[in-house]
Amino acid sequence: MNKIYILLAIFSFALLSSCSKKTTGISLTSDHSKLDVREVSFDYFSGKAKINYKDHELDIKAKANVRMKKDSVIWISFSAVGIQGARCMINKDSIIIVNMFKKEYYVFHYDSLSEQFNFDVNFGSIQSAALGNLIRPNGKNDNVEKRDDFFILEQNSGSVHINNYVNPKTMKLERVEMLEDKSNNSGTISYYDFQMIEDQAFPFSAIISLFYKANNKTLNTQIEFKYNKAQLEEKELRFPFNIPKKYERK
Repeated sequence: MNKIYILLAIFSFALLSSCSKKTTGISLTSDHSKLDVREVSFDYFSGKAKINYKDHELDIKAKANVRMKKDSVIWISFSAVGIQGARCMINKDSIIIVNMFKKEYYVFHYDSLSEQFNFDVNFGSIQSAALGNLIRPNGKNDNVEKRDDFFILEQNSGSVHINNYVNPKTMKLERVEMLEDKSNNSGTISYYDFQMIEDQAFPFSAIISLFYKANNKTLNTQIEFKYNKAQLEEKELRFPFNIPKKYERK
């Protein structure tokens, strides 16, 4: 699989894994610029999911195992035709992907990713997205308004405009819309099938839809995730990861 497809899948997977504390209502600051979106309290997370990935060239069904340690590491293991044996390690410095099937690996640094996507990409933003927290903290220039059945928190990061749709009854983030002004590329993440894990709500399914321009065409990538297992762990988890010396860096 081309590295950009793997990268899209990884980011989409990260945006899926959303869970939050038991809800207690709504809270707005006096200047109405901040919304009290419930955030998760955890030490370790583990889960298993099925992934359907489809774009103008590929139609892939895969399985993924994910493990997380708070503020430290996100570990993902993929198994599917074309990416069998692929593993990903997301840490505070970089994202490393090892394809054991092709005996090659990739290293992505956050500064170059931020420049490529015109968005501040870092471990904190990925972890926040992975936990259903806001990708960007509330700021004084943000705007909150009530529209239909949602609170909508509007934010900007560089040339990317973000709309966060929060359910006022649960204070759960249920939809994220992102639009890059310069390219008009966009992405939407919808969370659904919420179930309780202990005292926390977790979306066992999500659909990510990406629209982007390439070769003078507007293309669409859609990724659907369905968890069959997800849990918050108290015990310490292992994150097995190594790059054999004979593997080629791409």
